[in-house]
Amino acid sequence: MTYYENSCKQLNELRDRQDYLILAIESSCDETAVAITRGRTVLTDVIVSQIDIHKKYGGVVPEIASRNHSIKIDHAIESALNNANIKLEDVSVIASTYGPGLLGALLVGMCHGKALAYTLRVPFMGINHIKGHIAANYIAAPSLDPPFICLLASGGHTEILKVNGFNEIICMGATRDDASGEAFDKVARLLNLSYPGGPAIEELALSGTPSYPIPRPFKNEKHLDFSFSGIKTAVVSLLSNARQKGEKISFSDLASSFQNTVCEILTTNAINASKMTSINKIALAGGVGANSKLRELLTIACNKENIELFLPPKSLCTDNASMIGIAAYEEISCGSAPSDLTLDADPSLELDR
Repeated sequence: MTYYENSCKQLNELRDRQDYLILAIESSCDETAVAITRGRTVLTDVIVSQIDIHKKYGGVVPEIASRNHSIKIDHAIESALNNANIKLEDVSVIASTYGPGLLGALLVGMCHGKALAYTLRVPFMGINHIKGHIAANYIAAPSLDPPFICLLASGGHTEILKVNGFNEIICMGATRDDASGEAFDKVARLLNLSYPGGPAIEELALSGTPSYPIPRPFKNEKHLDFSFSGIKTAVVSLLSNARQKGEKISFSDLASSFQNTVCEILTTNAINASKMTSINKIALAGGVGANSKLRELLTIACNKENIELFLPPKSLCTDNASMIGIAAYEEISCGSAPSDLTLDADPSLELDR
């Protein structure tokens, strides 16, 4: 029996169980993360951050990220096993993110995951990073089941998703240019703030008021798409006009104005998606989901509209391996086949693949 045939047989035996262990690896960007999960329960999640390394460059440098993943991943795996008090031989499935993300970074996690799976003779699951963010909601709310609306807001993606099932996800709206997290990073640089931009803007906005006018895109248009490039340009114009006139700009007020505008747009589209589909459940996912203003506005709007809101802990909004382990469990439960070891990393992976 070939390795792949044996993997299919093993997954079929695991499909209706919740007691097996998954070792999950996430290395799509600048976090080297390894988790051990069982069902929708996380036993441990080790995250080695590279934020301090990339701060001086104002963003993630792909080659540096890849090299640091290579340096840290073995230790992260060892730490996860020790924290969960298990041995490698206790693991039934290995899962790794295979896209989207930075190619070199993805390859580090993929190669380690496939090598471990082949050595242990257990199934390997390549996991879509976006599905991982959705699955993070199952950790905090194990009773959550489709259908629900998912607002995905991160550095690389901003989408409104209708989740009918873990393998039936429909995109109802997406950004036509910058992702929301990308806009936060770009505006942070304009305001001389450090990387990552989201937390820096949120902190600065605490001492400001949203007093600057920021235009909303797609006024009176009836769709759920996003556009954040124009909002960033509005910030550039405000700063440029103030300099030309010799006027002083309050960076804290501008940060507050920008943050409010982005969070109001995200909230409005999520609420509209719920109304359009008559699905009264909204889940939040992605790194921007850790933003306190967004969580506040969503809570207020959902309470007003009598919509059930699922907010994962902030630690589960940013990249982590727990969500990859839970996503692997969901894939197995849905009947997905194991990944062949020829599976390659896909930096541009979409949800329908």
